[in-house]
Amino acid sequence: MKMMKMMKMMKMTKVVFMLVALSTLIVSCEEDFLDVGATGSLGEAQLTTASGIDGTLIGAYSALNGVFGNRFEGPSHWVTGSITGGEANKGTDPGDYSTINPIQRYETDPTSGDLNSFWNGRFEGISRANKVLQLVAMSETISAADATRVQGEARLLRGHFYFDLKKHFNSVPYIDETIEAADISAVPNSPGVSWENIMADFQFAFDNLPEVQSQAGRVNKWAAAAYMGKAKLYAKDYAGAKQWFDQVIANGKNPSGEKYGLLDNYPDIFNAEFDNHKEAVMDVESANNSGDVSNANYFDDLNYPYNTGSDGPGNCCGFFQPSISLGNAFRTVNGLPRLGGEEFTSQLELKHDYNLDSTDPFTADAGELDPRIDHSIGRRDIPYLDWIAHPGKNWIRAQAYAGPYSPKKYIYYKSQEGSLTDASSWTRGYALMNYTIIRFADVLLMAAEAEIEAGTLAKATDYVNQVRTRAADSAHWVKNPDGSNSANYVISNYDTFPSKDFANKAVRMERKLELSGEGHRFFDLVRWGTASDELNAYLSYESQVLTAKFGGARFTSGKNEYYPIPQTQIDIQGSDVLSQNPGY
Repeated sequence: MKMMKMMKMMKMTKVVFMLVALSTLIVSCEEDFLDVGATGSLGEAQLTTASGIDGTLIGAYSALNGVFGNRFEGPSHWVTGSITGGEANKGTDPGDYSTINPIQRYETDPTSGDLNSFWNGRFEGISRANKVLQLVAMSETISAADATRVQGEARLLRGHFYFDLKKHFNSVPYIDETIEAADISAVPNSPGVSWENIMADFQFAFDNLPEVQSQAGRVNKWAAAAYMGKAKLYAKDYAGAKQWFDQVIANGKNPSGEKYGLLDNYPDIFNAEFDNHKEAVMDVESANNSGDVSNANYFDDLNYPYNTGSDGPGNCCGFFQPSISLGNAFRTVNGLPRLGGEEFTSQLELKHDYNLDSTDPFTADAGELDPRIDHSIGRRDIPYLDWIAHPGKNWIRAQAYAGPYSPKKYIYYKSQEGSLTDASSWTRGYALMNYTIIRFADVLLMAAEAEIEAGTLAKATDYVNQVRTRAADSAHWVKNPDGSNSANYVISNYDTFPSKDFANKAVRMERKLELSGEGHRFFDLVRWGTASDELNAYLSYESQVLTAKFGGARFTSGKNEYYPIPQTQIDIQGSDVLSQNPGY
């Protein structure tokens, strides 16, 4: 046993466990402390009991939320997935959290401490999952049924951590429970972890996990099936992906035994009152008042509207602002999205005068809009959850630097302050809603992609229309205090997609609208091979207004699809072991 560390509390079915986690495979940390046992550390005889193994497993679960407290470790990928995906701008000004600036301009270099923290955090999760598997193999007391279930949970978690690393860095070392601690530093990242390695973990989890778990926060076989479909999609095995998604859609259930489905009310997905709902395929649990605010959504604490005082949530800090072009993407024509890249045209279509103060006269946009815009984006004069109407510039830290919008997903309600938030630290902005890594709408839209490749365009249309039908329920649109709609919401379903090209454009736009701000966009663009075209259009468009931010910025094809291998890791293990990604 090399290291013991008291880990954070984790909520499962509203029950919070204090745990002691064991880690042996620290790839990315300084090594001098690995030889010193922590005060009060447990012996392997204790850890190989059923309770000791389960405590170690919960330590692996806790790594889903991040381990070392860096916001890049969080599961939402608000910088590496959303900001770099063109659906959000880094708010504030160049001097605040300045390490994000080169990342959003696609100019990051291998010395980024934030990316190194992300690498550290994911390998810590892998370390904990591997330790669980080692302890199960050593145990003489755990039952066969418990051993099988625990191994399935650990391997699904390990597959998730490796999936995250692969989609960020592509070339990462593959370390499983059979690698001796002394050999870890010699494991190269070329060829590195493969999709087959990741799929093997998901297959094992599917084969060995139950449908129903004793606690809603634990993963089940259907989370493994959905992740397998996603891995197949990333590997471009569309026929294989379709087979898995077919099973999930027909038979999938959440860990409480409820069949997967779309929630009636779109914003309930992001509301802590409805955690562990039927749309959550795999999520990250959150807890408050545990003595450590990192058990809540610490990774989002900078991302609330700025300077709200008692009128709005968080009161800090405006770092995560939906982009101007994302707002434009919600424009509809006869209820359907525009699919020709019109969100990047020269006309600023959602009419905001970016120089207006919040008290200046303002004319709201009257054009047709998808109703999801006002569940996703905080816009001036539109009710902001159960707070006040968004006042515009007063809630924006640096409008000329990031535009006029505020985030609206994963924001707590006024009625929840103090009960579903943790205000024990410097900001009120620690909320308790679970972050959904995969949700059922995501599954439907990934399945639509697989159906397009299979030539079954009618089925792909049906999956997209299921998502749009939920959005079209006017009972759940954002309303003014007098009960009227807050904007001119018009949304329609598609007729059967007429061609593969049209279908791909429609599905890709639907993912942008449905999943905006949830950390998927950059990775979607990369796997579709459209990142260079769309992200350079985004940079060109936003720079018309945000001139101080994007001048000269450019996405470079063949380089920026993946992030650089952290130089710290190369320095630790040697350039003969870890090779740098192309272009860095």
